[in-house]
Amino acid sequence: MEYRELGKSGIRVSRLCFGSLTVGPLQAALPVEEGADVIAYAISRGVNFLDTAQYYQNYAYIRRAMQMSGKYDLVISTKSYAYSRETAREAVEEARLALNRDYIDLFMMHEQESILTLRGHQEALDYYLEMKEKGIIRAVGASMHHIAAVEGVCTLFQEDSERRLDVIHPIYNINGLGIADPLRNYKPTEISCSDIRAENGKAGRDRMTAALKKAAALGIGIFSMKPIGGGNLISQIASAFDFVLDSPFVDAVAVGMQSRDEVDANVSYFETRTFPVNTQDKLAEKIRTIHIEEYCEGCGRCAQRCGQKALRIENGHAICDRTKCVLCGYCSAVCPLFAIKVV
Repeated sequence: MEYRELGKSGIRVSRLCFGSLTVGPLQAALPVEEGADVIAYAISRGVNFLDTAQYYQNYAYIRRAMQMSGKYDLVISTKSYAYSRETAREAVEEARLALNRDYIDLFMMHEQESILTLRGHQEALDYYLEMKEKGIIRAVGASMHHIAAVEGVCTLFQEDSERRLDVIHPIYNINGLGIADPLRNYKPTEISCSDIRAENGKAGRDRMTAALKKAAALGIGIFSMKPIGGGNLISQIASAFDFVLDSPFVDAVAVGMQSRDEVDANVSYFETRTFPVNTQDKLAEKIRTIHIEEYCEGCGRCAQRCGQKALRIENGHAICDRTKCVLCGYCSAVCPLFAIKVV
């Protein structure tokens, strides 16, 4: 397993980060023992970097995985939507208590959108920076789907030496799926999926690349998310992984995993750029489904785009008829919130 420092944070992590959202109650909802076993197995394969969040409700999985593996010197990244000093304090204390840790390696502001949201979370950011001074947090960062948020972090870094972020956690993948790009302006009923992916997606990807290079030049650590676009790029997984692994400014990549077979496949590829044949066969047999996040706002773009008429809007939320769904993932390409994934 390759290990790298996250920017200039002084924190050394495995290139493969375990994205724990997939095992918890918001997605696979595995029993704690089962989900923790998957995480512990990844740890035994050399993964020392785990990503979670207050919103994921899965701290118990990580705490149990540490007990199972006997490894407590792991790098744990978590994040919170906290915007005030008090909610930030509560979030940090919840993580420390639930994970049974004196400190948190990386604490991030969750899903930032621009310099405006970063400044809107200033109270929380100031609290995290105070905790960093006290050694309770090792590094401070932000996660984002928006290019403008990466640019905002760079602006904040240059303008205010007291509020510099150490690490960012952006969406980044070969087709630009899920990247919120202000220059995207299309109606989902007037453009084909291939156009969305090839033109809008890759143009957004290229603008994200430029923003990430700027951040890396400032010494900001980068660990990306959604390398296979929430499962939508599974058919081109090798090239999707190659894309992020060949990006020198990406220090680590968070990948969601739900089984030992997936751990074996991902660890093997990150180490050797090949998948074990028997593991590929097992993964190909896995039954996948559409997952719609709670934060779906029911805008209706996915329902308009679905050629199978499998999606509809009920009570302000998208609903999928899985008897009609063919798992093409086209709906994900038009979702402005990236709330739909193939899992």
